[in-house]
Amino acid sequence: MGHVLVLNASYEPLNITTWRRAMVMLLKGKAEGLEHDSSHAIRPDLLLPTVIRLRQFVRVPYRQVPLTRRNIFHRDSHTCQYCGRGGETLSIDHVVPRSRGGTDSWENVATACLPCNVRKANRTPREASMPLLREPRRPPGSLGFEASRQIRTGQHQEWAKYVGESQVIQTPVA
Repeated sequence: MGHVLVLNASYEPLNITTWRRAMVMLLKGKAEGLEHDSSHAIRPDLLLPTVIRLRQFVRVPYRQVPLTRRNIFHRDSHTCQYCGRGGETLSIDHVVPRSRGGTDSWENVATACLPCNVRKANRTPREASMPLLREPRRPPGSLGFEASRQIRTGQHQEWAKYVGESQVIQTPVA
C-alpha cells in the first residue's frame, strides 16, 4: 500500500497522494478509480486504488523541479553524460565551467564519472573533445519527474500510460 496517482478530469497527471486521501475522494464521489491493486482490498468489494481521476477539472499552476544533486542524477539516469558509464562514483559537471561564467542551471549541469570530470577539467566539452551523449535540459515538471522515479523503480508500472512518454525520464541510448 502506498501512493496513488491523481489525474485531473482531463486525464492529465495532477498529484501523487496517499491511498487514504484517495479513498476519501472516492467515497465522497469527487473521484473515480481507474486502476486498482488487486492484492490489497479495504473490503471484499472495495479494492485499493493506484490511479484515480477527479470528476471536476482543477486548474493548477506549473511547478518546477528543484535543481538538486539527486534530481540531476535522476534526470541523467545515473549515467555519465560523456562516456555512458553508470555507477556510484558519479559527480556533477558544469558544461561551461563556473570559472568561465557557467551557471548552476539545468541546462549547464550534467552527471559525469570522476575520470571524465577530471579529463574535461576547466574546459567546455568541445574544447576537451568530449561531446555530451544528451544535451542537459530542464525536466518537464515536478509531478512527471516524481512519477517517472516511481515508475522506474517498478513500484507503479500502471502509471506509465497516464504520465506519458514526454514526462517519463528516458534512459539514454548509447
